[in-house]
Order: sequence, then C-alpha cells, then structure tokens
Amino acid sequence: MTAAAQTLSAEYPEDPGASSGFDAGAWNALREDGDLQFAPVEIPEIKAPEPGWFERMLAKVFDFLADLLAPVGQALGASWSWLQWVLLAAVAVFVLVLLVRAFGPGAERRRRVADEAEAEWQPERAASLALLEDADRLAAEGRFDEAARLLLRRSVGQIAAARPELVEPSSTARELSALPALPEAARTAFRIIAERVERSLFALRALDRADWEAARAAYADFALARLAGQERAA
Repeated sequence: MTAAAQTLSAEYPEDPGASSGFDAGAWNALREDGDLQFAPVEIPEIKAPEPGWFERMLAKVFDFLADLLAPVGQALGASWSWLQWVLLAAVAVFVLVLLVRAFGPGAERRRRVADEAEAEWQPERAASLALLEDADRLAAEGRFDEAARLLLRRSVGQIAAARPELVEPSSTARELSALPALPEAARTAFRIIAERVERSLFALRALDRADWEAARAAYADFALARLAGQERAA
C-alpha cells in the first residue's frame, strides 16, 4: 500500500454506514500521489524502415511488368466478348481431335500396332534355342540348379540388351518380374524361374527335375511363343 493510500485510510476510515457518495478530498489526494500516472502518454511515431536494394529492385520489376502488360490486359478486356468464343471453340476442337484419335479411323490400327510392339519383345530365336540347348545339357547331367541359374542370368542379359532403360545393375529378378513395361508372358517366366533360383540359393535346397522342367517351360513359353504361333499358322 502506498503512503497516500495509508493517509487516506487514516483520515477517512471505512464506515459501513457511511454514504457511498463522491469524496473530493480522497480524489484530490489520489491525484497528488506521484506514484500514479494521470497525464496522457505520448507515443512517438515509429517510422517505417527504408526499403533495401532488393525491395527497390523488386518494385521496379513489378512496375515494369505492369506497364508492359497493361495494354495486353486492356486489349483482352475490350475483346473478351468475342475472345471467349474463340477459346471455347479451341477447346472444342482439342476435345474433338482426342475423340477422333481414340475412336476415329485408324484408331484400331494404332492400338494394334502398339499392342504388337509391346508383345513383340522376345529374345531372338537363335539366342533362345542356344540358351535352352546349353541349359538342357546341364540338366541332363543332373545339374538342375546351374541350369535354372543359367536361364535366369542369360534372360536378364537379353532384357538388358533389348531394353537397357529397364535393367539397372541393382535390379533383381523379382523386380523385373513386376515391371509393367514387360509383356505378361515375360513377367510370368521371370517369376517362375526366380522363385526356383532363390530357393536354390537362399533356402539351400537343391532343385530337382520337376523344378527344372517348370523353369524351362516358363522360359520356352515366353521366348518361343511367336515361333510356335508361326509354326501353327504354317
């Protein structure tokens, strides 16, 4: 409690029955107390900081762009009544072109060519037959694990030679078997061969003849499918 408040308490003791009217003496004593601030406080004006060189340069760039593009905006605003129809017509033509390419004359031929290009990827006939001959030689000696690994290793090399963008040094057979860019037959063949090679390498279980025949059939179905189709057609 300040000295003025103590003085007021001594001079004007609280009286529960006293009137609650305004006490001029107490008010004057409170005003004369130097510990209280009654005069208005003047807050000095804070000047905005001067813009730096970057802000000045940015403002000049914006001013230049505004002056440069102002005529364009005015021209667009003045011609919008007919320009909107031009833009709408351009969008309609674009949609029409897409529809013609998708369903118009030649669309079926383009789809067929694209499908054939995707399905055409197969190892060369001579390379496929040579690989099967080498693998069959190992299998005939009972070396089924080596025969399956030979199929996998060379088939990966065939993909890398034909589609180098698909095969990286760290690519695994399982990753190749999931590539959407490969035909379904190729993915199936890789999956079947990779499962048996992984079983041989990591499960330490030697492959038997049934494993080898499954891996060989998967590769032959993929690599020689076109050749079999041509022979049936002939």
